[in-house]
Amino acid sequence: MDNNLLTDAITLTMFGMGFVFVFLALMVVVTTLMSKVVTKIQPAINVTSSMNTDSSIEIDEKTRAIIEAAIKMHTQR
Repeated sequence: MDNNLLTDAITLTMFGMGFVFVFLALMVVVTTLMSKVVTKIQPAINVTSSMNTDSSIEIDEKTRAIIEAAIKMHTQR
């Protein structure tokens, strides 16, 4: 009986490890294919050209002081 139990345990372990391996391999393949499809559908966007290099946004003094205080408090940690 112990031999049969050990055989069943090894069989179940191999089946589980095989299932996990197949699942992970399939996930890698599907993720790679999705990445290729997305890059074909939506080409890379040049982020630097879409951002405004001109700082035309005006920040009032109170907001600027709050931001500076938050940055100072964060860097002092």
